[in-house]
Amino acid sequence: MTRKAKSAKRIEPIFGDDRGGMLNLRPSARDRAAAPAAKKTAPKSKKAPAKSRQKAASQKPAGRKPAVRKSTKGRKGGGGGGRRSASRNRNFRSRMGAGAARFVKRAFYWGCVLGIWAGIFAVGFIGYYAAYLPPTSEWKVPARPPNVKIVSSSGALIANRGDTGGEAVRLEQLPPYVPNAVIAIEDRRFRSHFGLDPLGLVRAVYVNLTSGNLVQGGSTLTQQLAKNLFLEPDRTLKRKVQELVLSIWLEAKFSKDEIMEMYLNRVYYGSGAYGIDAAARRYFGKSARLLTIAEAATLAGVLKAPSRYSPTRNPDLAEARAQLVLTAMNREGFISDKEAASALAAPATAVRRYVTASENFAADYVMDMLPHYVGSFDGDIIVDTTIDLNMQHAAEEALRTAISENRTKYGVAQGAVVTLDTAGAIRAMVGGADYSKSQYNRAVYAKRQPGSAFKPFVYLSALESGMTPETVRQDQPIRFKNWTPQNYTKKYYGPVTLTQALAMSLNTVAARLTYEVGPKTVAKTAKRLGITSDMKPNLSIALGTSEVTPLEIAGAYVPFSNGGYGVLPHIIRRIKTVDGKQLYSRKGDGPGRVVDRQYVRQMNAMMSETLLTGTGKKAQLGDHRPAGGKTGTSQDFRDGWFIGYTGNLTTAVWLGNDDNSPTKKATGGSLPALIWKNTMEKEHEGLPVASLSGVPDPSLSVATPVAKAGAPLPPGNVGENGSSAEDDRRPRGPLNLLKSLFGG
Repeated sequence: MTRKAKSAKRIEPIFGDDRGGMLNLRPSARDRAAAPAAKKTAPKSKKAPAKSRQKAASQKPAGRKPAVRKSTKGRKGGGGGGRRSASRNRNFRSRMGAGAARFVKRAFYWGCVLGIWAGIFAVGFIGYYAAYLPPTSEWKVPARPPNVKIVSSSGALIANRGDTGGEAVRLEQLPPYVPNAVIAIEDRRFRSHFGLDPLGLVRAVYVNLTSGNLVQGGSTLTQQLAKNLFLEPDRTLKRKVQELVLSIWLEAKFSKDEIMEMYLNRVYYGSGAYGIDAAARRYFGKSARLLTIAEAATLAGVLKAPSRYSPTRNPDLAEARAQLVLTAMNREGFISDKEAASALAAPATAVRRYVTASENFAADYVMDMLPHYVGSFDGDIIVDTTIDLNMQHAAEEALRTAISENRTKYGVAQGAVVTLDTAGAIRAMVGGADYSKSQYNRAVYAKRQPGSAFKPFVYLSALESGMTPETVRQDQPIRFKNWTPQNYTKKYYGPVTLTQALAMSLNTVAARLTYEVGPKTVAKTAKRLGITSDMKPNLSIALGTSEVTPLEIAGAYVPFSNGGYGVLPHIIRRIKTVDGKQLYSRKGDGPGRVVDRQYVRQMNAMMSETLLTGTGKKAQLGDHRPAGGKTGTSQDFRDGWFIGYTGNLTTAVWLGNDDNSPTKKATGGSLPALIWKNTMEKEHEGLPVASLSGVPDPSLSVATPVAKAGAPLPPGNVGENGSSAEDDRRPRGPLNLLKSLFGG
């Protein structure tokens, strides 16, 4: 509280003085009003002289007590100093408050000014690059590339082909955690932003600056979709601005669910898979509709870097990334703690079947044939094929097992197997040992010398020229100008029947028959039955020097199994759109009869001996089904063949090396015959035994025809152009020869 000032002594007016009685009305210092304390501080008072104090005391009015001065003990500087300090603090705070207010006002003003100019600049900047885009009236989401769904004869999926590698799926067909996994790890504010996420962009910039590397991206799912739909993948400022403009347009035109559906069906997941369904089938061998939480998290994790986080290439990195996705899903409330724990405890496991499966050879062949049937197409289509997956897997297993177990022994690295039914429908097609390592389809496109597997066309030409299976020809050295064909063992057996010569694959007899009927006749016979490759009409055609593919020679053998009717090997039965509109349906059975029935019976009787007593004994079927076939080995053991048939199916097997290098004596009667046997036995499971015209019950044929009584039979594939020896051969007498010829 402010101390009261002392009362001043009253001054009485004086009307006269000793100096002449003049009235003195001039005000003294006491008569002037004191200045306000807040504006002027009185100077520090000094002690008055004693005389002055006495005079002042004598002038005090009577009856008034002198004011008692309050103690100032404990007050710093006394009462007057405290008032002055408080005043100074109030003045300072007042001046500071006024200055801060002025600063805020100026900052707000200039902030508005700069913001306006920045907005004008941004609009102009965006407008400049947006001007390169087409008019908005022309903006539309491009159609998704059509998918080709290839199915087996039973309707099971074989593969998806096309630019995407999978079919389009609706968002409501997917489990909710599939899109939520993508949102959790890629764009957690997807449901709330307008195409651009400022908070996410700021966070990404901060993280990238503090880490010194490009760790996070600021693009939203909508921006990623805009880039995939409309723009090139180059990283330029122009493209980024256009991406922003297009993403805002997408948000304005489509709902969030529609944007998410488009994104899931078009985004790249690596390994040639575009879209969630393609990725699900590529990595897990199932439809996207059946994905588990762990699998959905794995696929969402792939999006950051498809090659780096591919579950087939880097399973450990993919699993670590999936764990981050699961954590994010749980944090955002998309999955419960229990679901997250279960998914973490049982991580997704990728399957390699998709990249190694042999049915991919068939799917690729379908795509090669498709333009000949429907030309171009705009929407998704379904192709029904003739492939039987059970037969396909049987052929695949037989080929892979044989090569893996005998690669070193026989020096073979590749092979092909193709199976046709009696109408020429391709039931199985294996174009190589491992599709993941080589996609080249050797069953369709590899042209190799068939060796002695070509001889049936020589013998059919001989029968059609008037000979019979009992016709005898001399097996002896023979010379045609500069060409001298020889048997493999360099041994000769004198007079032999055509049945014996074919079963033992004698080269001299085949060459002699070709000379008699003419090379052009043999070539015409082969072409009539189904050989489409160019053939050189010279005598060496008898030994299979003209190259053919496994598919075409298999098709040329089918007339022996179906009674003499030519076929056109085919794999496509029907083509339709996803909504059921039929685009193609196969009609017609082929060129009709190409071999007379009597010659079919004779050829079957002759070629059945190859399996019973000849070079193809290792191909005998365990269920005693009537069958016929022929071995084949090319020059220097470069190719090994076995082509055979029953009344149900025809299968061709080829073994060799892609570089045409020689094998280690892999003849047609060795490994190819075993592959054929294993393939056909599994393919015939569940099929009734079908008769084969001209072939008796195999259990009745117990003898092997020979050239001479007591003469040793040639070891192995005698007469094949470069064949190898076989075991378990012993002399047979003429009685057994008659029994084998007449079934007695």
